Amino acid sequence: MWLARIDEPIAAAERREREKRQGEERRPPTPDWTVELSIGVGAQPIEVHIGGCQTRGNVQRVITREQALAALADGIRACIHCRPDTELGVLG
Repeated sequence: MWLARIDEPIAAAERREREKRQGEERRPPTPDWTVELSIGVGAQPIEVHIGGCQTRGNVQRVITREQALAALADGIRACIHCRPDTELGVLG
């Protein structure tokens, strides 16, 4: 009886750890560059971010390095926290 009380929490903890590990393995890779979009119909790009930036908004699109450079050249704002312009070598 005591053995069952001890084994059940251990099995549950092992199951949670296994599920967490599987989730991390299946997670898609972090993109290199993203562009944050405005909300609403016809959403427009408003800010360029490095892929792992924690301050990017919820509405975003993955972009290539070339698209990030073009967006910055077109006047889309660079995030002041992750500084994609610096990472891309764009002087602004």
